[in-house]
This record gives sequence, C-alpha cells and structure tokens, in this order.
Amino acid sequence: MDGIPVKRSQVFTTELVLPNDTNQLGNLLGGRLMHWIDIAAAIAAQRHCGRVCVTASVDELNFLTPIKLGEIVTLQASVNRAFRSSMEVGVVVTAHVLAENVMRRANNAYLTFVAIDDQGKPVPVPPIVPETEDEKRRYEEALVRRELRLRHRQPSSQ
Repeated sequence: MDGIPVKRSQVFTTELVLPNDTNQLGNLLGGRLMHWIDIAAAIAAQRHCGRVCVTASVDELNFLTPIKLGEIVTLQASVNRAFRSSMEVGVVVTAHVLAENVMRRANNAYLTFVAIDDQGKPVPVPPIVPETEDEKRRYEEALVRRELRLRHRQPSSQ
C-alpha cells in the first residue's frame, strides 16, 4: 500500500462563535468545540483513507484559553500517523478577535479514528508520508502517544 502525504488529509474549518454556542459567561461551550474538533478530525481521517471513519478515542484535549462570543475559530486538522486500521489526527484550534486582529492558540487535541467497511468492520489504511520537519516530529510523537493509549487500555493488575 503506497503512502499518502500529510497535506492530502489537511482540513481547515472556520466557525463564528454565536450566542447559542456560549455559556452564561459568554465563553464557547467546551462541548460545542469538541463537536467541531470531532468533525474536522473525521474529515481529515476520511480524506486520508477514502473511507468512512469513526472516532475511537480522544486521548488529549487541552483548553488553553477561553474563546469568547463573536470570535472566529479556526480548526486545522491532519493525520499525524496511520497504523493498521487506525489513524491519529491532531487538531489545532485558534481564536481570532477581528477588532484587535489578534490570533491565539486556544486548544489542541489528539483523536484516534478507525476506518471501517460497509459492515462496520475495521479495514487497513495507507501509511502517512511525512514531508516537513513538523510533520516528521508529529509522526514520531504519535507513536509514543499510541503506546501510552494501548497501555492504558490494558486491565490493571490490582
């Protein structure tokens, strides 16, 4: 199976934080952001393998700063590494205050997706070909995170 460059899976989405997206403090609801992240990551996974993909895990989701009503949210997702039937997708979220022309990183997340066939069974996915130094770093770090995920899935011996 031939490898696929990371750039083929990249997704950029933009959302505007509206009143219905916020809590009583005027901050973007965490659940709404998680929904946006899941969608962007799913599209990246599906772009990579050309199949329907399902969320298997969200192993890291860091809320770095609140996102306020009226801010523009950009989500950048791409496959960091492909394994047998699973892929780690990284998502970086930035918030943009138009009036001040200031952008800041607001969130980052790592999700695992599994490619499935028409019967819902996992199927193999093509490997990733990292090209840039950043892609190579994310590729290597994805293996470390996968090993941690697999360790956490094992039953404890207590």
